Amino acid sequence: MSRARRRAIILSFALFAFAAIPIRTGAAGPGRAECRTVASKILGHPVAYCAILPSNYDSDKTADYPVLYFLHGLGGNEQLLLNSGGMDLIQDLRDQKKIGEFLVVAPNGGRTFYINSRDGKVRYEDFFVREFIPYIESHYRIRAERKTRGITGVSMGGYGALHLALRHPNLFGALSAHSPALIEKLPTMHGSTQQAAAVAMILGGAFGSPIDPAFWERESPFTIVRTGPRPTGLQIYFDCGTDDEYGFNRGAQQFHDLLDRRGIPNDFHLYPGGHEWSYFAGHLPASLAFHSRAFGLTPGAR
Repeated sequence: MSRARRRAIILSFALFAFAAIPIRTGAAGPGRAECRTVASKILGHPVAYCAILPSNYDSDKTADYPVLYFLHGLGGNEQLLLNSGGMDLIQDLRDQKKIGEFLVVAPNGGRTFYINSRDGKVRYEDFFVREFIPYIESHYRIRAERKTRGITGVSMGGYGALHLALRHPNLFGALSAHSPALIEKLPTMHGSTQQAAAVAMILGGAFGSPIDPAFWERESPFTIVRTGPRPTGLQIYFDCGTDDEYGFNRGAQQFHDLLDRRGIPNDFHLYPGGHEWSYFAGHLPASLAFHSRAFGLTPGAR
């Protein structure tokens, strides 16, 4: 890879928010969504989230459900699925019996990459594990067990889903990601400190300002897999477009190869497409069906 290409990847690394265009329009299904906030002592401010509830959540007060945590990409927020027609898509899949009934809960992750920041000021990972999951699973009728808890994400959120599930494999039974922001090796930055500061600003400061290569490496899903114990019982699905503008297809292939070398089962696919909403929307049904099977709601669960 040329030096210019490497620099372009890093300079534009975080600019991969998806445009909010409808996946599908039409009449609303019987399910509903609600958007609220949860207080956080760790972050020092409330965090917004949206929950897409099962079709029969209000009519059957005795039922409890699995939960899928959805992490948005950079530039998005907790309302990404609602603003892009995701609720209609989920209901269509339910109506077609392609997925079962489970909650989809999306928190606002800002520009955090869903990790604890290098400077320690934004401890998003601690918030998510210690405050957010317990809050959601105590305020909704959720089966709070590993096997009925999944996590997914797209782009920055795909990175976050991989990081969180592999760092905390005891929490999640299933993990998926679309176009995850994976780079095996952080390219060496050349140029002025002003340029380095600009890159850090784009990344939101999560990895330091300027970026701390050692911290980047420590937090990387690659490092977690290389140095951590093999996650047993964690089902993994991820995909990426072959024409990903940020080169994440190469990172995804390298990550798949690493998982295979470590003997960690995974379902990986490269499909035609770029780093764009249309790619994500086209493959979201696959990950929703994957989680439904992992929850034991539809045939094919392991």
